[in-house]
Amino acid sequence: MKKGFYTIMAAQFFSSLADNALFVAAVELLKTSGAAEWQRAALVPMFALFYVVLAPFVGAFADFIPKGKVMFISNSIKVVGCLMMLFGTHPLMSYAIVGLGAAAYSPAKYGILTELLPPSQLVKANGWIEGLTIASIILGVLLGGQLVGPHVAPHLLALDMPGVSTGIDSAPEAAIASIILLYVAAALFNLYIPRTDAPLQPLPGTLMEMVRDFRTCNRRLWRDKLGQISLATTTLFWGVSGNLRYIVLAWSAAALGYSTTQASSLVGVVAVGTAVGAVIASVWMRLDQATKVIPLGIAMGVLVIGMNFITNVWVAAPFLVLLGGLGGYLVVPMNALLQHRGHNLMGAGRSIAVQNFNEQACILGLGAFYTVLTKLGVSAFGAITMFGLVVAGTMWLIKRWHTHNVVRHHEEVEQLLTLARSDPH
Repeated sequence: MKKGFYTIMAAQFFSSLADNALFVAAVELLKTSGAAEWQRAALVPMFALFYVVLAPFVGAFADFIPKGKVMFISNSIKVVGCLMMLFGTHPLMSYAIVGLGAAAYSPAKYGILTELLPPSQLVKANGWIEGLTIASIILGVLLGGQLVGPHVAPHLLALDMPGVSTGIDSAPEAAIASIILLYVAAALFNLYIPRTDAPLQPLPGTLMEMVRDFRTCNRRLWRDKLGQISLATTTLFWGVSGNLRYIVLAWSAAALGYSTTQASSLVGVVAVGTAVGAVIASVWMRLDQATKVIPLGIAMGVLVIGMNFITNVWVAAPFLVLLGGLGGYLVVPMNALLQHRGHNLMGAGRSIAVQNFNEQACILGLGAFYTVLTKLGVSAFGAITMFGLVVAGTMWLIKRWHTHNVVRHHEEVEQLLTLARSDPH
């Protein structure tokens, strides 16, 4: 791997670490302030909101400016969101601003991989990036849980600045103030990301032209016989994964009676499994074999429903590792295939923006679905069952869709797979 790849990994680690710690702190902030449970569930779709709204613009922005600079600006926006949360803005609104920073960050983070590395290294690179991201999720949720817990929070609150009243007087607020330092560390690494040889692409003239350009890119990827399958699969996976963080927190409270600090460890357990699956996939899977992992998505939906039958943490831990492992093995090759097709069809930033739009729209839709069920009084167990059925059923339809493509468009699919096997670099 090229030297700049490891700087990207370091920046991604600290940014993702802060994102996940902040999620736990925001849940606890709403909980301690007496907010309804549906507001805590709504954190997930609120984070996804700007991914969807700004999708036509952030991809073009990431192709217009050096991607390291885009990542630096994005982390700065996340710091603003944290400060808003600390100083009185509603946590849902503040968390949406952090999501705004993340929406701008993602096209640059993934787009630079296709500029820096040859296609033959994309699966391996994605395995490293996803594995490191999962590690940051594990450590992030554990860190967030500890920062708001009874062992660390009193020490944070005891820290004081002479002659300055910070207004920070609760455990979640102290945790959020600490998390800002992680975003600052990520921003510093962003400054050292190398400038690649890929040419910068000009912005379309007007906002409407950017919307039309994005719509064209979105349509192009959905019409590609491999791009549409990889996009549909990764869209559903991230829709599930994005909401699973809160679902595990809610399930842990209902089935095991866990606090936020205790439940955060089980979110980390899912991430351990995902990291293992991602690493195995990066070693064993090839780009042209990516579609073979689709059935694992159906199994994920079934396993989500299976959570309802677990009441013992010693059974829950290996079960959640398995659930995460299937997801990790599924997403790495499909994500690499999607990047490969997107890079061949349009600019790297635009491709990732299309991917983010669809994936975050799925997170937003599934999160809104789960939030509405919670607001209507459906129990955590009932909501989890309906969630799992939607996931398994949708992935089964995607499998049928790919089978149809292989039969009806055999020559086109084989031509695209041949391109995936080749390495022009």
